[in-house]
Amino acid sequence: MRRLFFEKDETFWFETLRSFSHIAYGGADFGEVVETAAAITAGDYDSWYRAWLTTADRVAGEAERSLAGGHRVSARKGLLRASNYYRSAEFFLHGNPADPRITTAYDRAVDCWHHALELFDTPAEPVRIPYQDTTLAGYFYQADNSGVARPTVIINNGFDGTAEETYFMGGAAALERGYNVLTFDGPGQGEAIHRQGLTFRPDWEAVVTPVVDFARALPEVDSERIALYGISLSGMLAPRAAAFDPRIKALITFDGVYDSARNFITEFGDREQALAALRAESAPEVDAALAAAVEQHPSVRWLTSHGQWVMGASTSREFLATFCDYNLLGGVAEKIECPTLVCAAEHDGFFTGQPEELYEHLNCPKRFVEFTSADGSDEHCQAGVIVLAGCRIYDWLDEVLG
Repeated sequence: MRRLFFEKDETFWFETLRSFSHIAYGGADFGEVVETAAAITAGDYDSWYRAWLTTADRVAGEAERSLAGGHRVSARKGLLRASNYYRSAEFFLHGNPADPRITTAYDRAVDCWHHALELFDTPAEPVRIPYQDTTLAGYFYQADNSGVARPTVIINNGFDGTAEETYFMGGAAALERGYNVLTFDGPGQGEAIHRQGLTFRPDWEAVVTPVVDFARALPEVDSERIALYGISLSGMLAPRAAAFDPRIKALITFDGVYDSARNFITEFGDREQALAALRAESAPEVDAALAAAVEQHPSVRWLTSHGQWVMGASTSREFLATFCDYNLLGGVAEKIECPTLVCAAEHDGFFTGQPEELYEHLNCPKRFVEFTSADGSDEHCQAGVIVLAGCRIYDWLDEVLG
C-alpha cells in the first residue's frame, strides 16, 4: 500500500495505517490521525509518544465534557477514540519497561475504555477469567440484551495488541452480525504484561482452555458454536490452542502463522544452525549482526525491544531464541479438526509465506483467503481495510456456524 507518511520508516507507517484501520468502527478519526502523524518525527519514539498523548488528552477531555452535558453517544465515541490513542502513545516505549510514561498512557487507555462500556447500547462489560493462580482481563460484548444464547467469537490479539483494540479488529464486526464477543489479554499481552508481568508462553492451549471454560459457563453463549479468532501472532497461538481443544468449532487465523520466527532467523542458517547460534553461551558475531540490524532497520529495532519485554528476555539474541519456540511444527497443525479460515496478505512485512505454510499442513476443512494490493488489503492483518476483512471473515463464519 502507498505510504502517506513515514516513507523511510516502515514501522511508524504501519502503526499509522493501523490507526487508520480503526476509523471504521470508531477507534479513530481521519483528521485526528493525519494531524497527529504530521507532528511526529520519523524514528523518534519520544516524538511519537508526545503527539499521540496530546491527541488522546484532547479527545478524552472533549468526551468528558460531553458526558457532563448528558451527551452519551458523543461521550462514548470520544472515549473509544481516546482509549485507542493512549494505547498507541505508549506503543514504542517498551524497550524500557520501567518508563513511567508506559503506565500513565496504558492506565488511561483502560480507564477510558471502561467508561465507554458503560455507555454502550447493548451489554458490554469487563470480565476476569480464572487462569492458574490469577485472572486474565477481558471483555464480554453481547449482540443484544435478549439474553438468548448466541454463537460467540473469542478474539485474541497478538504480539503487541490489547483486548481493547480487538473490538476494532473484528469484535465490532462480529457484533453487528449477531455474534457475542469475548476478548482477553493472555500472558505477554495488554493487562497481563502491563500489570501482572506475565510473559508469553508457547503452549497457548493452557491459556485458551480456561477462556473457553469461562465462555461456556455464560448463559448468553451457545457452547456448541464457539469460534476462536487469532490476530497477528495469535495466527499461530490460536491454531495451537484449537489443536488441543475440540470445543472450538471454528478457527480464524488473521493472518495465518506456522513458524513465527522463521522469517527473522534465516540469515543464521537453517533452523538447527540458527538455534545453535542463538542459544550458544557466547555468540559475538550473532550479537554484532543483531545490533547492526537494529541500527539499520526500524522494524527490527522495535521487534527486539518490545519482544524482550513480552518474552521475558534480557537480550535480542535471547528473545529470538525464545521466539523460535512459537510454532506449529511436529504435527501440531495437523491435529486441528475444526473448520479453519487462513487469511493472508500479499505484502505482509512480518510473516511472508507463513499463511501458505499453515494452510498446507492443515487436514481439517479449510479455506484460504488472500488479500491483495488490488483492493488495498495487502498489509499485515489487512491494516487499512478492516471492513473488507470483516466481510470475508464473517461471511465464512456464517456458513460454518450457521
